[in-house]
Amino acid sequence: MSVRRRQDKLEEVNLLHLVPIRVAEWEEVDGLVVLTRPTKWRSGVKGALDRFFYLLSARKIRLDDVGSFVWQQIDGEQTVAQIAGKLRDEFGERVEPAEGRLGHMVRVLRREDLVAYPGWDDGGR
Repeated sequence: MSVRRRQDKLEEVNLLHLVPIRVAEWEEVDGLVVLTRPTKWRSGVKGALDRFFYLLSARKIRLDDVGSFVWQQIDGEQTVAQIAGKLRDEFGERVEPAEGRLGHMVRVLRREDLVAYPGWDDGGR
C-alpha cells in the first residue's frame, strides 16, 4: 500500500485509539524537552528541496511544559486517549479540550517524523 493510501486510511481512524512511539532524539534541559529534528534525505529534486528546507529550519525544538509532559508520556504503551486523561489530570482547564489539543500535537509530531504509529508508519496495515 502506498504511503499516501496509508495516510488516507489513518485519517479515517480514531486517533485516540492509537499508541504513538517516540522516534526522535531528545534531551531534557531545565525541566523541558528539547527534540532534535531528524534529517529526511530523498534522492533527486525532492532530496535537494529536503536538504534546503532542513537547513532553513530549526534543528532543535524546545517544547513548553505541556509539550514536554506529553512527550514524556509517549512511551509506546499508552494510547492517545490515555495520554489525554493524564494531560487533563496534570494541567486541568488550561489544556481543555485536552483531546483536541493533544490530537493536534501528535499530528504535528508525526508530520515532522518525531513520532510514529507502529502498524501504520511501517507499512503494516
